[in-house]
Amino acid sequence: MSLPLFLVPALPPGPSFVLDGAEGHHAADVQRITPGEALLLADGRGGVVRAVVAAARKGALTLELDEHTFEPAPDPALTVVQGIAKGERAELAVQLLTEVGVDRIVPWQAARSIARWKDERPLERWRATAREAAKQSRRSWVPVVEPARTTKQLALAGPVLVLHEEAAEPLSSVRLPASGEITLVVGPEGGVAPEELDLIGGTPVRLGREVLRTSTAGAAAVAALSVRLGRW
Repeated sequence: MSLPLFLVPALPPGPSFVLDGAEGHHAADVQRITPGEALLLADGRGGVVRAVVAAARKGALTLELDEHTFEPAPDPALTVVQGIAKGERAELAVQLLTEVGVDRIVPWQAARSIARWKDERPLERWRATAREAAKQSRRSWVPVVEPARTTKQLALAGPVLVLHEEAAEPLSSVRLPASGEITLVVGPEGGVAPEELDLIGGTPVRLGREVLRTSTAGAAAVAALSVRLGRW
């Protein structure tokens, strides 16, 4: 079984470190990690260090640290422009995208998005969801979740692939770059409006005959791309 991973603002220089605060509580009180067990600390930007628990108390663990390692960021990077959905479906989309390896998420206030963000609280929830999903999936890189944008505010890089149920070209056959960035656009529950498709440009692609929900379509597409790119 893989080691549990906990996120810290910066990797401690060592040789010892006290993991406390929210992560210390989770490790010591929720997961009940005990002396002699090993875990991973990560900074969310590729830095990782293996540690062994020397002592445990309520809300904190004293750790003995091994050497630091660094995992390079995947190349090409995968960005998902995710149409904002209502309720828990939006956060489910962020969770699944993170677990399958997305590198950047851009919340998209699409024309057919029912939910409308009026403050920063939804963005904070998306970022917290991505952080927790990164920990669960043992990711050394936490995906960046950017502020919400409208269609006109989108600045898309690399080849742009728009998931669309009427597209003729399957995602499995579209040409991919060897490096740089790939942007995948996922519409909200009502799909991508025709005028938005014109503004976005890019290549409409489909996953298959089935029409997936906005909360699962992006993750399915990132998984398919990860196989083609050799990530999986």
